[in-house]
Amino acid sequence: MTDAIIQRMAGEVGARANQIAAVAKLLGEGCTVPFIARYRKEAHGNLDEVAILKIQERLGYYTELEERKAAILESIDGQGKLTPELRGKIEACYQKSALEDLYQPYKPRRRTRADVAREAGLEPLAERIWNGEKVTAEAAELQGARDIIAERIADMAEVRGYVRNHMAAKGVLHSEAAAGKTKEPTKFEDYYDYEEPIAAIPSHRYLAIRRGQHQGVLWVKYVIDSEAVLDGILQLVKRNHPEVRLAAADALKRLIAPACEIDVALAKKQEADRQAVEVFAENLRHLLLAPPLGEKSVLAIDPGIRTGCKVAMLDNTGKYLGQTVVYPQAKAQEAARTIALIVNKYKVEAVAVGNGTAGRETEEFVNNTLALLKKQHPEIPTPMVVSVSESGASIYSASEVAREEFPDLDLTVRGAISIGRRLQDPLAELVKLDPKSIGVGQYQHDVDPKLLGRKLDEVVVSCVNAVGVELNTASTMLLTRVSGVGPALAREIVAWRNEHGKFRSREDLKLVKGMGPKAFEQCAGFLRIRGAANPLDASAVHPERYALVERMAADVGCSVRELVGSGAAVGKIAIKRYVGGEVGEMTLKDILGELAKPGRDPRAEFTHLKFRDDVKKIEDLEAGMKLEGIVTNVTKFGAFVDIGVHQDGMVHISELSDRYVSDASEVVKAGDIIKVTVVSVDVPRKRIALSARTRPAATAIAGRSGHDNAKPRSYASSGFSINPFANL
Repeated sequence: MTDAIIQRMAGEVGARANQIAAVAKLLGEGCTVPFIARYRKEAHGNLDEVAILKIQERLGYYTELEERKAAILESIDGQGKLTPELRGKIEACYQKSALEDLYQPYKPRRRTRADVAREAGLEPLAERIWNGEKVTAEAAELQGARDIIAERIADMAEVRGYVRNHMAAKGVLHSEAAAGKTKEPTKFEDYYDYEEPIAAIPSHRYLAIRRGQHQGVLWVKYVIDSEAVLDGILQLVKRNHPEVRLAAADALKRLIAPACEIDVALAKKQEADRQAVEVFAENLRHLLLAPPLGEKSVLAIDPGIRTGCKVAMLDNTGKYLGQTVVYPQAKAQEAARTIALIVNKYKVEAVAVGNGTAGRETEEFVNNTLALLKKQHPEIPTPMVVSVSESGASIYSASEVAREEFPDLDLTVRGAISIGRRLQDPLAELVKLDPKSIGVGQYQHDVDPKLLGRKLDEVVVSCVNAVGVELNTASTMLLTRVSGVGPALAREIVAWRNEHGKFRSREDLKLVKGMGPKAFEQCAGFLRIRGAANPLDASAVHPERYALVERMAADVGCSVRELVGSGAAVGKIAIKRYVGGEVGEMTLKDILGELAKPGRDPRAEFTHLKFRDDVKKIEDLEAGMKLEGIVTNVTKFGAFVDIGVHQDGMVHISELSDRYVSDASEVVKAGDIIKVTVVSVDVPRKRIALSARTRPAATAIAGRSGHDNAKPRSYASSGFSINPFANL
């Protein structure tokens, strides 16, 4: 990468040239972004993952640009038209669109009107007009000359750049109903006669209009002030001949504007895609980093009415123990006895209930069962009951990953297991899914799938490595996301574990087939081994720094085991004493932080949301009700909130806070528990408007606070008998 490109990148990503060069070098050596961000801080000056990823993206852009330059130079040179001046312009170009403008006159193309005119011998006439001479010719000859001039103007890089920039900055996007659609109700009615400056239109609105266009509901065009643009073109070409003006007007309408419209639409689409993908990525990050329940035994229930509720028992590590089916509606007493037995037998610490169909009713049944069990057997601890999102669980249960994990189980049981494990550790379970199936995006089906896939993969990798992975229990899918591992090596790690038993140390990783020095360097710091002989193996301290830690321990007069986890001992270490070589204060501070709190989890503590017992379906809602809900999705225009009625409510951005909010992500994120007020309910269309403002929303309809005196329906009955349970 040239110095000129590195200098340009410095301005684009807000980093120094030497930082960019360092990151480029590390990436070129096969280092991953998480490894660079965590373990090579001195090399790049403590850039975070976001900056490193931006550098990686821009490096890719300029690599493609340089490859395209080489191809264009070769093409023009092969035509015998490459002048030193043109070569200089191409080599000094750093934008793909501007590069294509320079190549425009030399691109292979079909026979044009200008070609026909040249063949008719009209080029001398066109040249005389271009030079400002007075000419006398027949109308057909003048038209041919204008065709030649129009193509000349259209091929000028500065003209195309000017029109493109004008359209993007000052143009207007206009949409209208397609023929026959003006009286047809669709979700695009707001855009049947709509205009907005191209530069100002937000990403979600632009993507919505494009969707309407692709579905044949809308016609879309990009409008510019043609006369003003024409004047600008004539100033650029420095010509004012009447025939040149006519030719320029023709060039603008026929050749330049349509091409620029395509370019501007593509650029606007790419911008909208990036914004939509960032929204999706941010939602996914918060979902993946949702607080885990942790190592607690979980009874997982996938609710159902006709086919019953699938029940799966998991131990505190997520190991599957057994399954059964209960029918809370058809066979309430038998179902209650079964649940009570399992809770007692396995000392269940939490019950995970999927939030799909009959989820709220199943929660009620379990809560009533547990309450009655507690009344009759107070010595039995009462587990918490938690509603868990089922989003993507059905996709996992039918996936190849699920079939490999549980080849002998029905997919509905696999779904229940996934629900339970998602409560224990959301990250470890959600990595098994295609992120797009989790459903936390904004117009995810309208954006570039490659861009979306790449960005979401970056988020998953970032989250997995930020938390760290327990080597002896991690699934193949989870290991795949670890820095430097990948699918093939992940399978080899699991195969080694199955054959030889638990890894006793990080050094054992070197015995795995395919684990070379580079792979070990990249992954070792992110893999944890609890209970290892060396306590550093359970921490984020990289093996390359073990000798340094041993020296620290010796200097403060204790063993490494005594040092790890001892804030007092760590506090005695003088950082400056160990600065030298590749190790600076940034790395040393990370090491001391890890020694003080080894293997710390960056995720928050688990909190439990309990929905209102009297609100289970959309028909139970009334304007004015106060509820608690969990944010499921954040978009540019607001947030969606699960309030326990199988249909998320919408909090418009104007109702998210008492203060002005320009971006919903400023005040809420996916997974947040927030208090909301019901503003309006449209049952037929299944639309719920909510407000998170502490002051009454201006559009709210007064109503009573809810069914405060309603009694929950009970499925449970008295008379449990704790007997052997065959299915578990």
